[in-house]
Amino acid sequence: MNNTTTVFRKLHEDPSDPLRLANVWDVASARLVESLGAKAVATTSAGVGWALGYPDGNKLPVKQLETLIFNILRIVRIPVSVDVEGGYTNDPKKVGENLKSMLGSGIAGINIEDGIDPTELLAAKIENVKHVSASLGVDDVFVNARTDVFLQALVPEAQRVKETLKRAEIYRSAGADGLFVPGLADPKQIAEVVLAVNMPVNLMAWPGLPNATALKKLGVRRVSSGSGIPQIIWNHVARLAKDFLETGASEPMSQDYMAHADLQRLFTVSG
Repeated sequence: MNNTTTVFRKLHEDPSDPLRLANVWDVASARLVESLGAKAVATTSAGVGWALGYPDGNKLPVKQLETLIFNILRIVRIPVSVDVEGGYTNDPKKVGENLKSMLGSGIAGINIEDGIDPTELLAAKIENVKHVSASLGVDDVFVNARTDVFLQALVPEAQRVKETLKRAEIYRSAGADGLFVPGLADPKQIAEVVLAVNMPVNLMAWPGLPNATALKKLGVRRVSSGSGIPQIIWNHVARLAKDFLETGASEPMSQDYMAHADLQRLFTVSG
């Protein structure tokens, strides 16, 4: 049994403090987040895809994701969870094979999503991932099943809680360990979902979402930043680069930055 998977599971069991995941997109962001006291790191598929030159939405070649994850595992010591989108295949029998190297490399968990696909397809994918994980001796990898009922408005608003609960039970029966419901932000709906779902519930930073203290009172066990951090950072990069291309001014390059020595220290200590 992988020690980080055990630790990661236990992080979902503490009702006094939801697990907060500042999602990362490359090795440097993973190491930086770790250095800030994070209990675990988790990737954002959108951020990873953009950083490697691919759009979000199952377009990233698995081998490129593998290489990134192996390098993150090389440098961080806390549990690592990987957003694998839909498993990069529509064949549920191939999902476990696609993820086999990562599952066996020491990752503590995965996120795998339904998107607009049939519920039964994600259930079959989860079953295959669990089967492959067990064959590798890592059957404690935390499988977080993401449903896009709210995020993509898959059903009319009045039916979204009911549809989410229906899917949650199907995914739990298939072997999911947690339920991720991005786009869910209303406290009353959150309370209804948490009460009815027999798994830790994970929410994503979203306009109107209560903070971690309020989410704790609602019973939420995990909250993720999603692609928000890289989106904000790249907006700042765009502004800086645009200004430099237009003016060539040096002053902005010596303002509000991390010192070279501090960055060197991050990677020298862990490298």
